[in-house]
Amino acid sequence: MQWMTTRRAHWEKVYADRDPATLSWYQENPARSLILIEETGVADEAPIIDIGGGASRLVDRLSELGYSALTVVDLAPPALAQAQERLGERARDVIWIDADVLDYPFAHQYAIWHDRAVFHFLTEPADRDRYVGQLESAVAPGGHVIIAGFSLDGPEQCSGLPVQRHSEETLTAALGDGFRPIGFQTEAHHTPGGATQHFLYGVFARRGD
Repeated sequence: MQWMTTRRAHWEKVYADRDPATLSWYQENPARSLILIEETGVADEAPIIDIGGGASRLVDRLSELGYSALTVVDLAPPALAQAQERLGERARDVIWIDADVLDYPFAHQYAIWHDRAVFHFLTEPADRDRYVGQLESAVAPGGHVIIAGFSLDGPEQCSGLPVQRHSEETLTAALGDGFRPIGFQTEAHHTPGGATQHFLYGVFARRGD
């Protein structure tokens, strides 16, 4: 619990002190995530959840494309507030969850679970196992998981915190037998500060009937 409280305080301070457009992971247009979501063939009304979505513009773009069952999870209320303010009236059509993904009791299952730059902060195997347990609970059989984080040639830290970099093999192993790998892509993300960060995107399907 102390770890979770400390982590929450860290991210609350990040978003309270900084313009989100200056943060290293900022994307004006999350094009690769949008393409990967569309390639799953998910229906417009299918439930989609963005983990650590915070102030990300993915929810804006999905809403503009007609996806109507959107949920955003983040443990930093300032990040959620920034997204809600930006969306205006459209924010009422989104479910906003202020919670740590490792602890939240998901009551619904989702067709798409999207995570850009949350999973790589889980440096302890026990926390990764808890995350996978949440996937098994919240992703519908046949649903898709899209996880993006630093690749093996990416940074060793992000926002002052250590990260766990992944290869295709380690990411597949971390998710376990319940998730079938569909494909992987790499991306050289250019930060607002001019640095380049190498990301690995993995797409998985939840096994089951």
